[in-house]
Amino acid sequence: MDIKRILKNLDWWLIIAVLLLMGCGLGLIDSATHSFAVSTGKAWHVQRQSMFMLFGIVMVAISLAFDYRMLKNYANKLYWFNIILLLAVMFVGHSQLGAQRWIQIGSFTFQPSEFAKAFLIICLAAFMEKRIEWLEEFKDYLPVFGYILVPFVLVMRQPDLGTSLTFIAILVSMIFVSGFKYKWFFRMGVAFVAMLPVFWMILKDYQKNRIRVFLDPEMDPFGRGYHVIQSKIAIGSGGFLGKGWLAGTQSQLNFLPENHTDFIFAVAGEEFGFVGAAFIILLFMIIIWRGIAIALDADDNFGTLLAVGVTGMFMFHILVNIGMTAGIMPVTGVPLPFLSYGVSSLITNLMLVALLLNIKARKQNLQF
Repeated sequence: MDIKRILKNLDWWLIIAVLLLMGCGLGLIDSATHSFAVSTGKAWHVQRQSMFMLFGIVMVAISLAFDYRMLKNYANKLYWFNIILLLAVMFVGHSQLGAQRWIQIGSFTFQPSEFAKAFLIICLAAFMEKRIEWLEEFKDYLPVFGYILVPFVLVMRQPDLGTSLTFIAILVSMIFVSGFKYKWFFRMGVAFVAMLPVFWMILKDYQKNRIRVFLDPEMDPFGRGYHVIQSKIAIGSGGFLGKGWLAGTQSQLNFLPENHTDFIFAVAGEEFGFVGAAFIILLFMIIIWRGIAIALDADDNFGTLLAVGVTGMFMFHILVNIGMTAGIMPVTGVPLPFLSYGVSSLITNLMLVALLLNIKARKQNLQF
């Protein structure tokens, strides 16, 4: 496919929504880290996020020159590379905020579990595409469940509950479009509920406390419940139009913890109010809409599975992150795509957008 055809087939709705979200993200990160920038004289977070944002955009553009179907040939190698990265975290990773999730090389730090999401989508799509015609009975899906078990367990050991649940969201979205029967979902749901006491026993203490605080934030208002309480105050105080950029008291006076990462949506709600928050949600809805449309129109099963996995991951992140800032979901440390500060998350999300664009660009029977 030539460059002109690729450019003509690009999904501009998706591109514009992502660019607008990243622009909003830079503004929100700048506001959330303003006090840090003033005290140090350096807007370090914004500069770093901007630099990797430009790098990611260049990589997206370069990736369009390669057919996404080539990834099937490297899926097995990517799977084991992913396993090696996750194992490396156990032995050479360093801890932060009570979890061992990061690897540091010189001054550069990255989170392998973020990249693991993209690797899992590619590898699982290739794995299922080979077996799609034989996925008829429940037992036919057992190899699929086993395929994600190792990376799931390795991420749980870090521990990283948010990423582990993201793996489940990716799996559920893919098996749903492959013909997994509703009655099986129901039975698995019943089995999950029955296993809740076991899951509760294997959770870390801080993870249990997050669930307790989700049910009643006031039980520990100055400890575990502090994040959610301050987030709800920030969003509620924004009103309809917000307090204005750099004028959010909860954020600027550092009452709102993790305001440039996990709770950045609360900054948006406080400074830009209902209108700003609704605009951000609208942009996310456009991404979900385009992801579903690309999945439905893909030329092959591999493309459909890829697009569904990417869309399922984005949907999960959006619902969980916005839900936890509003106090209707437990705090899990899941970043908000394109808004939250974090190089690993940003590059991963741009890689996944590149996959969606590639699938759309290489559709053969487009109408012009």
